[in-house]
Amino acid sequence: MDGDRCCVSWFHNSDFLRLFDGLQAVSDQIFVVDRDRLTCSGGASTAHLAAFLVDRHLGKALAAKSLRIMMFNEAAKGETAQPTGSLEIVVRDEILKRVVLLMQHHLDVPLTIDQIAGKLDLSKRLIERRFRSELRTSPRVIYIQIRLDHARHLLARSEKTISTIAFECGFCDSSHLSRVFRDHYRQTPQQFRLQSFTPLPAAAPSAYMGSRTVPADTRPLSTKGSYG
Repeated sequence: MDGDRCCVSWFHNSDFLRLFDGLQAVSDQIFVVDRDRLTCSGGASTAHLAAFLVDRHLGKALAAKSLRIMMFNEAAKGETAQPTGSLEIVVRDEILKRVVLLMQHHLDVPLTIDQIAGKLDLSKRLIERRFRSELRTSPRVIYIQIRLDHARHLLARSEKTISTIAFECGFCDSSHLSRVFRDHYRQTPQQFRLQSFTPLPAAAPSAYMGSRTVPADTRPLSTKGSYG
């Protein structure tokens, strides 16, 4: 993949880059066609990549038919934004989806809105106008909400210290996180954790661990700038 772009789910973007330093990961669209390399973000995007190939080699009619069989109304283009991963922020506008994805990729060192606009080759005014139109608020407020959503997830599902969670979510320290968290949720991170903590279950050992093959019926489907 050296020199080629590859599509990676936003959820795995950081882990992918850590494991494959130097590769060009794309996490703001559902599939990428770069010369003879075709990659997708997984899930439903595999169907849309397959439809793209059917369209290319057999025509639009058969591509549309194959999608209908899989209960998709129509084909999505490769540059369609991946679904956002935020627990509470739901956007429909394609530009906003890309902005939110970029925010989600930069939680520990938040970008300024000018930096986001530059990375997406958009104007800051356009981004702010779209946020006001669809979400009735500013990009800065949404960015803080996304970071707080992630902080709540870590508080409820991990045993990380509050200081560690603060740094991972782009806050100066635990005091900064506590102040912003309390302003939004009327309780401290400590209080939220006491009410909500549910540790992730340990992975069950595989019945086929150590085996060289897996029976066919058990194989899985492939499928710090501005702090606020």
